[in-house]
Amino acid sequence: MGPGNRPLDLEWLEDFLALAESGNFSRAAEARAIAQPAFSRHIRALEDWVGAELFDRSAHPAALTAAGQRFQPLLEDVLARLEAARIKARAAQEQSAASLRFAATHVLSLTFFPRWLGGLEAQLRLGPIQTSSDSYRACEDLALQRRVQFVLCHGHAAVPGRLDEAGYPVVRLAEDVLRPVSAPRADGTPLHAIPRSDAAADALPGASTGREASPLPVLAYSDASGLGRIMRALRRGVFEGGTVPGLPREVAVVFTAHHAALLKTLVLDGRGVAWLPQSLVAEELRAGTLVPAGPADWDVPVEIRLYRQRTEMSDAAEAFWRLASAG
Repeated sequence: MGPGNRPLDLEWLEDFLALAESGNFSRAAEARAIAQPAFSRHIRALEDWVGAELFDRSAHPAALTAAGQRFQPLLEDVLARLEAARIKARAAQEQSAASLRFAATHVLSLTFFPRWLGGLEAQLRLGPIQTSSDSYRACEDLALQRRVQFVLCHGHAAVPGRLDEAGYPVVRLAEDVLRPVSAPRADGTPLHAIPRSDAAADALPGASTGREASPLPVLAYSDASGLGRIMRALRRGVFEGGTVPGLPREVAVVFTAHHAALLKTLVLDGRGVAWLPQSLVAEELRAGTLVPAGPADWDVPVEIRLYRQRTEMSDAAEAFWRLASAG
């Protein structure tokens, strides 16, 4: 085994510096609180590891050789950097333990999360908060990999996700609803309408005039979206296109994305109908820049949920969970 492959004990490095400072093996060993024979073996082992004599033992006091003189300042720098790294690592661990780590779906990170978190901050000193905003699938992955403590997302009792199947504790924070919305015509009626299948559909604009004879353009969610997972389970035909039971029009999926905010922008541009959370479009519905695209029986009620890790978390995270659950 060559010198570069020998194992290195960090204690030897401290021993080297003690001897370089005192020049005396006995005093250096005493300062290091070890027996002199063991101390001498450490110095010899370090020299074997380096592959060079570091001390001139014929001198009194013991003096550094040329190799030792070159080695000393570099070693001092390495040990200083190592100590700084240790301090920073401990500080990072302490901050991580005190931090609350959330993964929130895009739409809830923009709408529900800031207001809800602000309300809890008024009741509990939360400390540092780390938030990842991503698709539902990515948020699930972060929880399953234990990279976050909490996941904020939409859910539906009839459409369990991976966290439900794995038994992650969950609390229902609020109700929401996915509403089909459209840009309005000049008269305030939907540009793209979902007519009722009964006789009352004749009263809707375009129902009997042929204006709406073309397929209904739908802006859909991608597979990575939790809202898309819910919609495909409960309104599968709409998201597959073609003929849909209960809908007296064919459907054409014209755009797919996992960002509800992006779909909202396209709806505002008049590109089609999208099932968007009420929490995302409430202001636009009040202002009339978006209007319901069809009757209320096409709405899809959903829940806003908070999942947590199954195992015990930090004190800060457990205190937060108790507060969130009590609300």
